[in-house]
Amino acid sequence: MATFVVLASFSEQGIKNVKQTIERADAFKQMAQKAGVTVKDIYWTLGSRDIVAICDAPDDEAATVLALSVSSRGNVRSETLRAFSFDEMKKILGKLV
Repeated sequence: MATFVVLASFSEQGIKNVKQTIERADAFKQMAQKAGVTVKDIYWTLGSRDIVAICDAPDDEAATVLALSVSSRGNVRSETLRAFSFDEMKKILGKLV
Protein backbone atom coordinates (compact mmCIF):
# COMPACT_ATOMS: atom_id res chain seq x y z
CA MET A 1 0.00 0.00 0.00
CA ALA A 2 1.15 3.51 -0.79
CA THR A 3 0.52 6.46 1.52
CA PHE A 4 -1.10 9.64 0.25
CA VAL A 5 -1.66 12.98 1.96
CA VAL A 6 -4.80 14.79 0.82
CA LEU A 7 -4.79 18.55 1.38
CA ALA A 8 -8.19 20.19 1.03
CA SER A 9 -9.63 23.70 1.20
CA PHE A 10 -13.33 24.47 1.50
CA SER A 11 -14.94 25.82 -1.64
CA GLU A 12 -17.55 28.56 -1.35
CA GLN A 13 -20.21 25.85 -1.24
CA GLY A 14 -18.27 23.88 1.37
CA ILE A 15 -17.80 26.78 3.76
CA LYS A 16 -21.46 27.84 3.43
CA ASN A 17 -22.38 24.36 4.65
CA VAL A 18 -19.49 23.93 7.09
CA LYS A 19 -21.78 22.52 9.77
CA GLN A 20 -22.01 19.40 7.59
CA THR A 21 -18.24 18.85 7.49
CA ILE A 22 -18.36 15.86 9.87
CA GLU A 23 -21.04 14.14 7.77
CA ARG A 24 -19.02 14.90 4.63
CA ALA A 25 -15.93 13.36 6.27
CA ASP A 26 -17.94 10.18 6.89
CA ALA A 27 -19.05 10.23 3.24
CA PHE A 28 -15.38 10.66 2.22
CA LYS A 29 -14.48 7.54 4.21
CA GLN A 30 -17.25 5.59 2.47
CA MET A 31 -16.09 6.82 -0.96
CA ALA A 32 -12.55 5.83 -0.05
CA GLN A 33 -13.63 2.34 0.92
CA LYS A 34 -15.45 1.91 -2.41
CA ALA A 35 -12.28 3.05 -4.22
CA GLY A 36 -10.15 0.57 -2.27
CA VAL A 37 -8.52 3.30 -0.18
CA THR A 38 -8.16 3.30 3.61
CA VAL A 39 -8.51 6.64 5.41
CA LYS A 40 -6.07 6.47 8.32
CA ASP A 41 -6.93 9.88 9.77
CA ILE A 42 -8.61 13.19 9.01
CA TYR A 43 -7.62 16.51 10.59
CA TRP A 44 -9.25 19.93 10.39
CA THR A 45 -6.46 22.47 10.31
CA LEU A 46 -5.64 26.16 10.63
CA GLY A 47 -3.64 27.85 7.90
CA SER A 48 -3.74 27.60 4.12
CA ARG A 49 -5.60 24.26 4.13
CA ASP A 50 -8.78 23.39 5.99
CA ILE A 51 -8.49 19.60 6.02
CA VAL A 52 -5.66 17.07 5.86
CA ALA A 53 -6.37 13.37 5.34
CA ILE A 54 -3.84 10.55 5.50
CA CYS A 55 -4.78 7.61 3.28
CA ASP A 56 -3.37 4.27 2.14
CA ALA A 57 -4.13 3.20 -1.42
CA PRO A 58 -3.05 0.20 -3.46
CA ASP A 59 -1.92 2.42 -6.34
CA ASP A 60 -2.05 5.88 -7.91
CA GLU A 61 -5.21 5.01 -9.82
CA ALA A 62 -7.22 4.31 -6.65
CA ALA A 63 -5.96 7.54 -5.07
CA THR A 64 -6.94 9.46 -8.21
CA VAL A 65 -10.42 7.90 -8.24
CA LEU A 66 -10.92 9.09 -4.66
CA ALA A 67 -9.54 12.59 -5.37
CA LEU A 68 -11.81 13.07 -8.38
CA SER A 69 -14.82 11.63 -6.54
CA VAL A 70 -14.48 13.98 -3.58
CA SER A 71 -13.71 17.04 -5.71
CA SER A 72 -16.71 16.41 -7.96
CA ARG A 73 -19.02 16.99 -4.97
CA GLY A 74 -18.04 20.67 -4.97
CA ASN A 75 -17.35 21.15 -1.26
CA VAL A 76 -13.55 21.15 -1.38
CA ARG A 77 -10.65 21.69 -3.71
CA SER A 78 -7.97 19.14 -3.04
CA GLU A 79 -4.37 18.27 -3.77
CA THR A 80 -3.10 14.73 -3.32
CA LEU A 81 0.53 14.08 -2.43
CA ARG A 82 2.32 10.72 -2.56
CA ALA A 83 4.15 10.25 0.74
CA PHE A 84 7.16 8.00 1.33
CA SER A 85 7.99 6.45 4.70
CA PHE A 86 11.48 6.44 6.16
CA ASP A 87 12.08 2.89 4.93
CA GLU A 88 10.69 3.64 1.46
CA MET A 89 12.94 6.69 1.14
CA LYS A 90 15.94 4.72 2.33
CA LYS A 91 15.26 2.12 -0.39
CA ILE A 92 14.85 4.85 -3.04
CA LEU A 93 18.12 6.52 -2.02
CA GLY A 94 19.86 3.16 -2.22
CA LYS A 95 18.96 2.98 -5.92
CA LEU A 96 20.49 6.34 -6.87
CA VAL A 97 22.83 6.09 -9.85
